[in-house]
Parts: sequence; C-alpha cells; structure tokens
Amino acid sequence: MHKEHSSCHQHSKYETGHSHAPGMSHGSAQDFLRRFWIVTFLLIPLMFSNEAVANFLGIGTLPFSKWIGFGIATIIFSFALVFFKHATHEIKARKYGMMTLVSIAVGSGYLFSVASTFISSLEVEFYLEISTLIWVLLFGHYLEARSSSAAGNALEVVAKLLPKKAHRLIGSTEEDVDIDDLKEGDRVLVKPGEKIPADGIIEEGSANTDESLISGESKPIEKKKGDEVVAGSICLDGSLTLVLSRVGEHSTIGQIQKLIAEAQNTKPHSQRIADKAAAVLTFVAGATALLTILVWSVFLGESFVFAITLGITVLVIACPHALGLAIPTVTTITTSLAVKNGVFIKDLAKIEVIKKANYVVFDKTGTLTKGEFGVSKVIPTEGTSADELIAVATSLERHSSHIIGHAIVTYANVQGVNHKEAKEVKNIAGLGIKATISGTTYAVGNRALMHDLNVADEDTEQRAHVLSDRGETVVYVADSKRIIGLIALADSIKSESYEAVKALHKLGVNVAMLTGDTKEVAQGVAEELGIDVYFAEVLPSDKYTHIKALQEKGNVVLMVGDGVNDAPALTQADVGIAIGAGTDVAVEAGDVVLVRNNPQDIVRLLVLSKAVYKKMIQNLVWALGYNIIAIPAAAGVFAGFGFFLRPEVGALLMSLSTVIVVINAMTLKRVNLETV
Repeated sequence: MHKEHSSCHQHSKYETGHSHAPGMSHGSAQDFLRRFWIVTFLLIPLMFSNEAVANFLGIGTLPFSKWIGFGIATIIFSFALVFFKHATHEIKARKYGMMTLVSIAVGSGYLFSVASTFISSLEVEFYLEISTLIWVLLFGHYLEARSSSAAGNALEVVAKLLPKKAHRLIGSTEEDVDIDDLKEGDRVLVKPGEKIPADGIIEEGSANTDESLISGESKPIEKKKGDEVVAGSICLDGSLTLVLSRVGEHSTIGQIQKLIAEAQNTKPHSQRIADKAAAVLTFVAGATALLTILVWSVFLGESFVFAITLGITVLVIACPHALGLAIPTVTTITTSLAVKNGVFIKDLAKIEVIKKANYVVFDKTGTLTKGEFGVSKVIPTEGTSADELIAVATSLERHSSHIIGHAIVTYANVQGVNHKEAKEVKNIAGLGIKATISGTTYAVGNRALMHDLNVADEDTEQRAHVLSDRGETVVYVADSKRIIGLIALADSIKSESYEAVKALHKLGVNVAMLTGDTKEVAQGVAEELGIDVYFAEVLPSDKYTHIKALQEKGNVVLMVGDGVNDAPALTQADVGIAIGAGTDVAVEAGDVVLVRNNPQDIVRLLVLSKAVYKKMIQNLVWALGYNIIAIPAAAGVFAGFGFFLRPEVGALLMSLSTVIVVINAMTLKRVNLETV
C-alpha cells in the first residue's frame, strides 16, 4: 500500500493486520453515501428555488428564492468540506492532487455565487450547478471507495487467518487466552475444526491439516507427533497438543504480514510515472483554468460568469482520480491474489522485471528435485518380477540403518510391497547385507559384494555402469546363484518440475540449472527435464558468477533457490526467488518468496506478472488519455462545434473515468493461477 494516494489521503501507518485499500476504506464509502443521500434530498427544494427551473416548470419564481438558494446551497456546501479536509493533507504534504483541485473548483464556484447574492451587479449565481457538482462528486467518491475496498486487502485477509483465542494448557488445566498473550514454549490444545494460533511442534495427537490459506496447497496434510504446524492452518480432524515455537511477529503469519507491509510500501515504475503525472496535472489544470477564464472573458468577450464556469469545469474534469488509482488498485489486487497462491512479492517494482524475464535459473537440489535419496529405477533380471526384487531387498534392508536401506524400505511401503521374514541377518561393513528368507540366502549390496559371492555377471555390470554414469547409486540384489536385479537410487525429480519446465518453454523462457553435483548427475537431470543449460560442480559461493555471465549476454534472469546457500546468486539475479521457504517465509535474500516448494509457482508468477503489467498499462493509458482529451474540451477548445461542458457533466465524466479504472483492475481477480 502506498503511503500517499492522490485520493482522500488517508495517511496511515501499518499495524499488524490493519491497512487501507487504495483510495478510501469501507467506512469512507458509507460516509460518502450518507452525504450523497442528504444532498439528494436538499437538491429538490434547491431546484424549485432556481429561476430557470421554476420558469421551465411554469410555477414562477418563489418568494425569497435567492435567499432560499443561498441557505440550501450553504448546507450542501458544508457536506463538501470533507474534500477540503483531505486537500489540507495534500497541501501540508506538498502532494498537490485531486482533492486540491476539487476544493478549488467547488470553493470558487460557491464563493462566486455568494458574492453574486450580495453584489447585485454580478447578477448570476450557480448554486444549483455547484450543488449538483458536489452531489455527483460525492456519489463518484462513494463508487470509487466501494470499488477500491472491494479490491480486497491482503493484510486483513492474512489477519483473519488467525483465531482470536487459544486453549492454553497449564499442566492439565485448559484456559482460553487471547493469542496476543501466547509465548514461545506455551502448550496449547487445538480441537477439530479450529485454527492453529501460532507455529509449533506437535507434542501429542495427530490430524489432517488444511494449509491452503497459507501455502495455496488444497490437499490436506497429515500431521503427527513431532511434526511442525504453521499458524493459520486448520486442524480438520483429531485434537493436537502443541508446544509453540514461534509466536506473534516471528510466526508464519507475522512474517507474512511483514512481507506484505513491505511490499505495499514499494511502488512499480509505472506508479512513479502516475504519481509524477498526477502532480504535474494539478498545476496544468490550475494554469489551464486561469487561462480559460482570461481568454474567454478578455480576448473572446464572453461574460465573466461564462468564463469562470468553464474554468471551474476544467478544474473538476482534470481531477486525477483515475490517474491516482490506475496503479494502486492493480497492485492491491496483485498482492491479495499472490498471497492466496502462496506468493509474496517483496518489491512490487520487480513485477515489471519478472514480466520481461527470458531466463529462469533453478538450483537443482530441493528445488527441481526432492532433495531426498529415493528409488529411481527397479530393474529385475529375467525370471524375477519387480515386486519380488523389492520384497527381497526390503526384507533385508529393514535390518539396516543405512540411508540406502531406508530409501528402499520407504519405496516398498509406498508401492504396497510386503516384506518377508529374514533370518540370520548379517551386515557386511562397506559391502552390504546378507540374510536367509525361507531357506534361501540373499544379499543386497555393491559390485564388490557380488564378486565376493561369485555371482557377478558382465551384462548386469554393464547396465549398472550406465546408471552410475548418470549419477545414480546402484544396489545389486542376488540369491545364492545369480544376480536377480538392480535397484537404482538418486535424488528423485519432482513431478511438478516436468510441467514447470514445459510451461516455461511455452512462455518463451529458457531454463537453466545450477548444482554442486557431478556433471553426470547434472546431465541426467537436465536431459530428463529438457533443461536448456546446466552448470555442474558449482560451489554455492560461485553460483552468482553464472548468473552474471547470463546477464552479460543481455538476458533478464530470475534465480530460483532455497534462499540460504543461494543468497549471492539470488542477489545477483534481476529477480531472486526463494522457493520452498515453508514456515521461515521472511527470507532476506529473495525479492519474491514462495511458500510452496513447487517449481510450477514460477510459471504462476510469470503469468501473474504479465497480466498485472497489462492492466497497469491499460489503466495508465486510459487515465492519461482521458485527461489529454477532457481538459481541452472543458476549456472550450471545441466551442467552434458548439460543444461545451457544464461543471456537473464534467464531474460525472471524471467519476466515471475513475470507476472504469477500478473495474478494469478488478478483472485481475478472474486470473486463476491454480490452472497454470
């Protein structure tokens, strides 16, 4: 959110969970609507006191009509003092904007009419015109405030993720406390259907949790004793006893709020253009209004009343409402939409950079791959099935504490392969493991073990050699007579990575990969994913040099990493993206933080940035284009065609332009990033 807006300057500082949408808040909208209805009621008798209206209706001029008009118009004018209040903020801040213009337009029109009431030589008052102008402005501000607040407020959305109360446990006693009173180390009870009040570790119980409001991931996640849970997620079933690890501003929600607040205090480049244009427009409109009065009254010989009417119309129609809201409305919706999808853009100026990116560089481990050692291939030899091979291997590896053994057992559990009872289990240091199953001796281990058991064969070794060249770890499984198969293990590629690379190529973006692994491992992953360029055996401290090399060739580079050992590279990139931040969302190195460890979110980010940039340009063109045409029209440039604008018509056009800009920005909400 920007500290100042050209509209109704609500100069506010961020507090946890509170902020203002661009323009005006929901409360402001209701205030403008109340004023609008009162002025609507007052306009009826004012119309009958107007000589032209009375003559048109054939009812004749009312007694004391001039004084009735003065009285009613003065009451109506008092409802316009809200404009002057906000204009005072603008003037004090030296940020002259639309409220300054509105106040000058309304004030000059009203004061001229009052002077005409008391100085008969001036002859003409336009109380009805100025009152109608105030009426239209109030309604326009109501529509603007309503539309702006409808844009959504990311901080308020995040604040709503937390419950107001928590069940704190003192021994076995349960007490309800405000979440503000919670401290690190407190034990709390979360019941089915309740929101988790702060980040913590499960001490007792298990349940499925819904973290969709935090990460955008719709699938419930099973949590059990020892697992971490994040503030704002929902306990769907079962009860959980937690020991709180992070509370308040240190919790996930607190860090998210910090990120959003920081983002909302940043501005895209196009917003800076709009701010400068709005400031310039204020002076241009003022100068044009004075010039209009001078030209029409002095050089063209029209009455001063006619000239000042045109001058007031210039001031009214030039109010840069649309320009002031063109970008802030878009960025507010962008922040809200991104948050709902687990994306936190720390610097909104980076949106325009992301949109232009033609290279995305991924760190391999934990970003494109799972960062876990897992079974990648199961290759049984003739006469053995894959399930048989895994059943034998897991029956032996259940008795091993080695990482390879754990990976094979995990794979068997996932595949639903049952183990068999192994006897006479013997671990052979540096080689593998042996055991007997139903009277048959089996062995699981490396090539050296196969040679020791005299079961090695050339064909199987050749297969194993090919797998090893691709950077995979190969485990042999044999019975007492022959090798019955091979199991290859590697850091497995995430299923989302395939789709992400494919989608990036469709967007015309090249994909590169950085890794500290060997060239063989890097080549295998790159070939499988269809990655354009890869850099292997790279030290974390040297990753940034490869980013720099790509930039020196004229590329706009996004770097995607875990935000820890990738910090130099993230900083060097045009935009650094910390992916998979989990509960530690306030990653300092990245310009963008992604809660989910899902490379497809990079595609979503690119799609969002392109949609946002398009809306920014559309709004900027409309807001500037409207003023370029409207100001000369109000000044009477098209008088030769018999075309003039009245102040109240100018006010209506000005309000409509504002609403068009806001509605156009709100169509961003239709962008469904989950389908990407």
